[in-house]
Amino acid sequence: MTVTKMSWRPQYRSSKFRHVYGKAAGKENCYDGVPITRSVQDNNFCAVNPRFLAVITECSGGGAFLVIPLHHTGKVDPHHARVSGHKGNVLDVKWNPFNDYCVASCSEDATVKVWEIPPHGLLKNMTTPWKELQGHSRRVGLIEWHPTANNVLFSTAYDYKVMIWNLDCPEQVIKNPAKTIGHHADVVLSMSFNADASLLATTCKDRKLRLMEPRSGVLLQEGSCKTHKSSKVLILDNVNKLLTSGTSRWNHRQVALWDLDDLSVPLLEENLDGSSGFLFPFYDPDTHMLYLAGKGDGNIRYYEMSSEKPYIHFLTEYRSNLPQKGMGVMPKRGLDVSLCEVFRFYKLVTIKSLVEPLSMIVPRRSETYQEDIYPMTPGNRPALTAHEWFGGMDKGPVLMSLKPGRPPDDPPGDSDKGPHATREHPFADGPPAENGGDDFSLRSPPRTENELRVKFHKQQEEIRRLLELLQQRDVHIKQLELQINNMKNTQCNSSL
Repeated sequence: MTVTKMSWRPQYRSSKFRHVYGKAAGKENCYDGVPITRSVQDNNFCAVNPRFLAVITECSGGGAFLVIPLHHTGKVDPHHARVSGHKGNVLDVKWNPFNDYCVASCSEDATVKVWEIPPHGLLKNMTTPWKELQGHSRRVGLIEWHPTANNVLFSTAYDYKVMIWNLDCPEQVIKNPAKTIGHHADVVLSMSFNADASLLATTCKDRKLRLMEPRSGVLLQEGSCKTHKSSKVLILDNVNKLLTSGTSRWNHRQVALWDLDDLSVPLLEENLDGSSGFLFPFYDPDTHMLYLAGKGDGNIRYYEMSSEKPYIHFLTEYRSNLPQKGMGVMPKRGLDVSLCEVFRFYKLVTIKSLVEPLSMIVPRRSETYQEDIYPMTPGNRPALTAHEWFGGMDKGPVLMSLKPGRPPDDPPGDSDKGPHATREHPFADGPPAENGGDDFSLRSPPRTENELRVKFHKQQEEIRRLLELLQQRDVHIKQLELQINNMKNTQCNSSL
């Protein structure tokens, strides 16, 4: 197999994403005064969902991270409550894709902890986790949730092991993982799944790229390349490719593309630049767009992927003078479709203690819903229970539409009430209503200060949602008025 070099010369090809541009949020919509961690771990240090933003922070006497309600923008209180139950520095955080109130963290104290966040956010420091996972013998550097099965978590540590955890168990402290994968001879640098998680790809410090079946731990393929040292890996399931980012023999930042069926030699490898910052790749399967963001850079390159040569098509580049330490990515269900937003980063700017949202937008004149750029996308409902997945079942993600006006029985974020949920979140809907409804007027009066606070926050959230809906209706009314005026003018001109 021959290695194809990638050309950055402009290619005149039709693409609806050719003019995608990045738009940074205004200062009032950023999160200011966040004490971002000074850790040198090559992670994103940030995770986001449609309700909360989690950022690993600098602290003394253990590890901690902030959980900020997404709409609480502006200056962050320096005494804001934190999740601070780890005894060592927190190295990675990830939100459960099927429960917006559940977040996992891993630390230098060799543990993984899973936390339940109240719907109104943290009012005091949280030190007691919902689950504590004790199995690794050295610091845990990376965690990933299973993309389709509920309550299945993957972790990897400096003991060179990948462990799979089943959280559907009564124990609060879990000391034995459901499965341990021990194929690696050095530290695992990244993990990536295909759509139904029947394949797991890893990169390792021993320069080898591995593809395995995660449930059984069977090693399917192993590849390496003398001219490419891979650090991060992504499975591009819909083009049957695998992408790695890393460095070349001469320490130039480099990306390589591999055939998912043959890891003997890369299909393509290309040097990007001579910078030393770590390269983070992000892929959006709905738009086939690949984003490359360098640690310590201010720019983000983006490309369009295809299954045929030349495979990668350069689109353009977002430039900024604010360097990023890490990037969080909003799930597709949290995007603003009225702005034609197709991707959103949350950029950690250490030099300003700032978290800056950055939207990638497709320029369109019409303000109506653009179905061609928003296909059905993975939603917040699990396709399987943990028991079903460990029992041998594989299913693709449960898809949802991003079109406004979804059925009221499928609201974003209430994933813990899905048909496959195995437990009820204790705070998901506040205090229980005596009549089983959501009408505040039908509920019993709050008996405690905490119940009163929960009801207050739910009412505030409902008011905010109604105001947004009212603004959207006002815009629609103005558009209709303009259309009527244009029709009247056209009729007058034709009669003359």
